Formats: sequence, C-alpha cells, structure tokens
Amino acid sequence: MNARHLLYPMLFTFVLAACSPAQDAKTDPEPLDEKPQPTEVSSADEAVTEVSSNCSLTMGFQAWEPYQYVSVGDEVSGLDVEIAEAVVEQMGCDLKAEQGTWRELLSKLRRGEVDFVLGASKTEARHEYAHFSEPYRQEQFVLFVRQNDTDSFAADNVTEFVQAGNKLGVVNEYYYGEDLREVLREGESNGLVVGAIISELNIARLLDGEIDAFLEDTLVAASILRRKGLENDIERHDIELPASDVYVMFSQKSVPEGYVAAFNDALAVVQSNGTYEAIRTRYGAEVSDIETEESVTN
Repeated sequence: MNARHLLYPMLFTFVLAACSPAQDAKTDPEPLDEKPQPTEVSSADEAVTEVSSNCSLTMGFQAWEPYQYVSVGDEVSGLDVEIAEAVVEQMGCDLKAEQGTWRELLSKLRRGEVDFVLGASKTEARHEYAHFSEPYRQEQFVLFVRQNDTDSFAADNVTEFVQAGNKLGVVNEYYYGEDLREVLREGESNGLVVGAIISELNIARLLDGEIDAFLEDTLVAASILRRKGLENDIERHDIELPASDVYVMFSQKSVPEGYVAAFNDALAVVQSNGTYEAIRTRYGAEVSDIETEESVTN
C-alpha cells in the first residue's frame, strides 16, 4: 500500500485527538491528598477559551442579604451572586448554586464539593486549601447594640468592649482581621465572645439579652433589620472595623489555578464593559434606601 495511504489515517486520528476539548476538572477530580496542577495562561482570550468548552462550576452561597440570598421567587440573587453570574457567563461556563452556612461551605470547599464561595477574606490558613480571585469589592463590619444602649458602652474599640466584660456576638468562621484574632479567641474561652451559625441568631440573642452587641457588615445588618421590622430596636454603635477587600475563594481540590486566572480575566472584562457598575448601581438604589432609613433611625 502506498505510504501516503497509511499516513493520512494516522494524521486524521492525531488531529481529532488534538481538537478534543480538555477534560473538565469536575469530571475527574484530583485525589484528596494532591493539589491540582496549575494551568499555563498567557492572555485573557486564551484563559477564557481554555475553560469555555466544557466548564461547569458550583457556587456555594449563604443567606447574607443583600450580597447573597434566595429571593421571594425562589431565585438565588444578590450583589455578589449577580457579579459571579456575569463573570462565569463571560468565561463561557455553566453555573450551579448550593446553599449552606458559612461553616458548612468552608468544609465543602476544603473537600472540593463546592468550587467557590463569595465574599471571602484572605487568611494564611485558607491559603492552605484555597485559591483567591482578585478583590472585587470591600466590606466593613460595625458594632450593633440595642436601641439607646450606645451611651452605655464607653469603649472606643472592640478590644476594649470585650475586655470591659461585655458579651459580643460573632458568626462562626467569619474573619474579622488579624488585630482581633487573639481577642476573639480569648473571649471565646471565657464566654465573652459567642459564636452563631447565621447573623439572624445574633440579632435574636441581642434582643433576648444573651449578648450585649454583635459585629456585622453594615449593609447586611441594615437589610436584615429592615426586613424584620427591627429598625427601632437595634442601632449602630460608633465602633467599627477598618474596611477590607473581599475575594472569590476557590477550592484547590476541584479548581485548577488556570480557572482562577480565567475568572480574573473575565472579571476584568465585566468591570470594563459596564456590567459590573450596572449591577452595583442596581443594588446601590437598595443600599441608598437602607442607609436613609438607618440614618433616620439613628
């Protein structure tokens, strides 16, 4: 047989193999004791093309309105959620959502059962099991107390508040900054810092007199108080923590670093084409309403 007749089938087979889409990281997950190998990415177009043909990501979210929540129509919504949806769509990936408490989501992220969570802070411990996106917004935690109790606490910061013997409510596994790490740890051991699985539990404990104050993101607290009709029962204290960057946090078990690079490239596109600002503006109208009501209340 002519040698060229033998060569053509071999070349055709090789081309088919080379053009087959790359296997999805979710299809064949990495062994639990190994981290995925980084994927080389040279440009935004290459990064997005790399994952667009066969990409499906599972987003873990918590009840944290207005950033993450389930709407009246049983749809997953919120500022963070819409930003993530826009970025993942820009990547060309399918997106699934799974709800849980923050502690549950962190455990699932470690095991690779969810691919990413939203609104996360960077910590040294989390770097051991997670990749991080570029920062996409900031958040600020402040102290909330019962109405008319602000003047009862003379402390100028959270450390003084706890050391004065006051009980402080926090959410389990939330990160409040390095400066408070040791204070909160000591407070937990002597019963002055009380952990909760969700923010609403801190509100209930405050109203029941089980704690003297709780720390919460400004917009989250205002949104919950408005929804529950508690604007006249709880007020914002002058004590606040510094504003800090937040990130999308990816599981090292299920998401290669190349996917994170693709996410960052898509995030940059969404930020530059007006989509990001449109989402923030849409929620900004709600935020303005919250701030107006809060200023009237206080």
